Amino acid sequence: MARLGENRYGKSRVRLSRITRHADRHEFQEWSVRVLLQGDFESSFIEADNSRILPTDTMKNTVYSVARDAKAETIEEFAIELGDYLLTNNPQVSKVSVEIEEKAWERMTVEGVPDATTFKLGLEKHTVYAIREKNGAWSITSGVDGMAILKTTKSAFTGYIKDKLTTLKPATDRIFGTSATATWDYAAAAPQYSAVRARVVAALLKEFAAHNSMSVQHTLFDMGKAALAAAPEIARITLTMPNLHHLLADLSPFGQDNPNHIFVPIDEPHGFIEATIER
Repeated sequence: MARLGENRYGKSRVRLSRITRHADRHEFQEWSVRVLLQGDFESSFIEADNSRILPTDTMKNTVYSVARDAKAETIEEFAIELGDYLLTNNPQVSKVSVEIEEKAWERMTVEGVPDATTFKLGLEKHTVYAIREKNGAWSITSGVDGMAILKTTKSAFTGYIKDKLTTLKPATDRIFGTSATATWDYAAAAPQYSAVRARVVAALLKEFAAHNSMSVQHTLFDMGKAALAAAPEIARITLTMPNLHHLLADLSPFGQDNPNHIFVPIDEPHGFIEATIER
């Protein structure tokens, strides 16, 4: 006999751009939103009864409508407003989750002066995953994704296990490149999300640049430790750092040496290192 297990449904990749016009400047944001609902939907699966189903097209329209009147300045605040609206107006819904990716549009500087209405796109994305059960509190996880960083020195890898299948040579001065993802949970309620994000990212970048790395693991931990020190509002941070290799090119067939000058970038396959650093 079959029975229905845990289930949810919603709308994904709802794209939204928003201009907030101030007297002296504009703010521009571009988001991709995913909303998922859980609740009393068993009848739609088992009895073909859609009377408790909010159409996913309506969810899409709800994203735009809530954004029109939203007071939110950050993706975290908007996720809370959107989720609260859906829980308040749909008694059949017991739990809502909202995920938002934000493109990193930055104000352009023209001749040394920030332009009021012109922007350029950074590479990484800002993220939030917000989840709340009806009558419960919000759980907010913020982050950044696709933070492409590289340094050309202060990176080594030696002292590792060598068995009959090991061909990797020890390196005392290598390129260290990654496309990092970071997510963090909050220890404090309703922090200043934008300020926390700025401090976390600045701490991660500063530590990466300064760190004398003995491995990706070594640098990852110290980056996480620096983020915790810079942002007391967060309880933990998870970092994912693929090791995007740059291999020394063999120029000997051409009668040339290669004193750490010419490399072949290899992003597949790559090392995959992930850890959570907690207080």
